[in-house]
Amino acid sequence: MPTTVLLVDDERNIQLTLSRALSMEGYAVEVAGGGREALEKIAALPVDVVVMDVRMPDLDGLSVLEKARETRPELPVVIMSGHGSLDTVRSAFKLGAFDYLEKPITEKEKLLVAVRNALALTTLRQENAALRREAGPAEMIGSGAAMRRLFDVIRRAAPSEGRVLVTGENGTGKELVARALHAGSRRKDAPFVKLNCAAVPAELIESELFGHERGAFTGAVAARKGKFEQADGGTLFLDEVGDMPAAMQAKVLRVLQEGEFERVGGQQTLRCDVRVVAATNRDLPADVKAGRFREDLYYRLNVVPIHAPPLRERREDVPELAARFLAEACERNGRRPMRLAREAVLSLQAHEWPGNVRELRNLVERLAILCDGPEIGGADVAAVLPDARRPRPDRFRAGASFHDLVEEAEREIVLGALDAHGDNVAETARALGLERSHLYKKMRALGVKRGEGEGS
Repeated sequence: MPTTVLLVDDERNIQLTLSRALSMEGYAVEVAGGGREALEKIAALPVDVVVMDVRMPDLDGLSVLEKARETRPELPVVIMSGHGSLDTVRSAFKLGAFDYLEKPITEKEKLLVAVRNALALTTLRQENAALRREAGPAEMIGSGAAMRRLFDVIRRAAPSEGRVLVTGENGTGKELVARALHAGSRRKDAPFVKLNCAAVPAELIESELFGHERGAFTGAVAARKGKFEQADGGTLFLDEVGDMPAAMQAKVLRVLQEGEFERVGGQQTLRCDVRVVAATNRDLPADVKAGRFREDLYYRLNVVPIHAPPLRERREDVPELAARFLAEACERNGRRPMRLAREAVLSLQAHEWPGNVRELRNLVERLAILCDGPEIGGADVAAVLPDARRPRPDRFRAGASFHDLVEEAEREIVLGALDAHGDNVAETARALGLERSHLYKKMRALGVKRGEGEGS
């Protein structure tokens, strides 16, 4: 979809000359003959950059610049003038002009460079703003079998143009999968745009996806690009796609099939080149069967299925994740570096993590804030996670044979059972499901002499 340049100049020959130069570079050009018309077009059209003369009969360029920045502060404006003094240049930059060109513009490359640089700055600002909004790890962490399988599927799918449907529970990192797919694709230098379908009211989701024209509905004071236009050439991530209203599913299907759409309140058919990655925590096949989700849309989205595993299925990654989150939490909260004791790590690995990686991240930050010492112990984890399961004992010991390790484990079991039954061998044998004579033999073999005088 072409970038729109608004050219503002009251001289017809300059309009024609500069419009031709911009059009030949692939830009869509809108023309305004005066300042007031320029302000109307800035409000009504999705303008990407403005190239504007200073001297105009109705409203000068500096006044237009000042008013435009009140409503579109992110819009880059390039000022032109053939009568510019140093004071004019200073005033233009003070008001927020991106660049200044002296007329007559005999070298068209100067104009094109100014426009390209203005657009590049806008893209950079948008990307920085998106990064600031997106708190969380910049990469997926894990070296266990489940993550190795996930990384392999991403590696294979990323360079393709196939649509991907990412499934998984809340907190498993579905958006990180989508970002990894984008980063590994030929679209990596183009925008990555996301929309949470569950977070947008049903009456606004069409505008969010496709944009709207000025006056399309109450509150639409200016034309606005939707997510499909914003993601043109790049990747659109539709999070929680299973919550998309039924009426909108048909319109999204049309875009996927034909690559075209209209803005809300608009008549012009627009085209876009977008790779769609969708994600859901719902059982979409069940929703299709129940009539809650369109079957044709499901198959359009589910070209390459990817499942993000829950944390309980990759417990081997918990130590690495927890260590990373702890370092980040300490830095974020102004705490000295802390470490997790082995018992604490085992307790974290034993937990079921219904909230997955997001829950682990939040819990580790809580520990970083509440714990005083340099080391977080098992008792600290139990205090903030009271339903945590007792960590499984690690009975392996380097240098010990399997026979010795099993014997040690059996001895602990027998001693624990004798403790529970007051050294009464008969009751201990019944509790363990053994014959009393068998238990006596086992005790002698293990060197356990307690309760040997019991007659019962």
